[in-house]
Amino acid sequence: MKNLRTRFNRFCLRNRNKGIPNLMLAIVIGTAVVTVMSMFNGGAQLYRLLCFDKAAILKGQVWRLITFVFTENYGGFLGLIFLYFFYNLGRQVENQMGTLRFNLYYLTGILLMDAFAMIFCPTSNVVIGKYLIYYEDFIALYSQMAFFLHLSMLLTFSISNPDAQFLVFFFLPVKAWIMALIYLVMMLASIFNMTYPVNFFPHNLFPLVGLANFLLFAGKDVVNVLPPAWRMKIRSKKPKSNPKVVPFSNPGPYKTAAPKEKQNYTHRCAVCGRTDVDSPELEFRYCSRCNGYHCYCIDHINNHTHIE
Repeated sequence: MKNLRTRFNRFCLRNRNKGIPNLMLAIVIGTAVVTVMSMFNGGAQLYRLLCFDKAAILKGQVWRLITFVFTENYGGFLGLIFLYFFYNLGRQVENQMGTLRFNLYYLTGILLMDAFAMIFCPTSNVVIGKYLIYYEDFIALYSQMAFFLHLSMLLTFSISNPDAQFLVFFFLPVKAWIMALIYLVMMLASIFNMTYPVNFFPHNLFPLVGLANFLLFAGKDVVNVLPPAWRMKIRSKKPKSNPKVVPFSNPGPYKTAAPKEKQNYTHRCAVCGRTDVDSPELEFRYCSRCNGYHCYCIDHINNHTHIE
């Protein structure tokens, strides 16, 4: 599995600029058009034509498997502000992932959402105990697919920029890893909230689909959404035991090389020389454009001469 992930990462790195550039801009513009038209009389017809509807999909309207990403409705003009937030978030994620990897990330999220919805969403009214649950209630629940898909980008952004700050309500600075933890807590609360008539098993697990897509691409970097002290504790490695010495009967005229001085750090900036030991609060990144495996601190990752 580790080798497969390494090959996939190398493939995405070699083809970083392939795919649909600025994909999130196209999705946000399409969503804004549907949102604005839904505000006017008769405009909701476009929303109903594009939203997820399992019964309609089984009748041949397969475009709904893709077009549901344009039916994310946050309510009125305030929803346009949320769209602007997700556009900026998607642009940052695409810059750090690369165009191809971001396209695959978004496409995989759509496929996972479709698979879950097509398996568990009913096609008619359902009787649970003494309650009759209408099919329209299920459609309202699964209309949030695009919301959970876009919100998972917050986690993806946080693993690469855990100490970046968001201005909540345009004035309250909150770090990205704190926002990610708040999102995870809210998601878990929605899973255990059984007050909504449709929110019973397995439909209550629907928010986990976006989380599964995030984990599929995050790998071991998922620890970056934890508090800094926890990150350092998890990443601390135990010293390796002394290597086994295999004696040879005829070693020849060569002498055993003197052991190298042990390095007590994991990351070291190639520009300023600071390490994660003398500056534990500092974040380190590896440049994908340099030839080789070169580490830089957060102050020099975007301000250094690339090694050819």
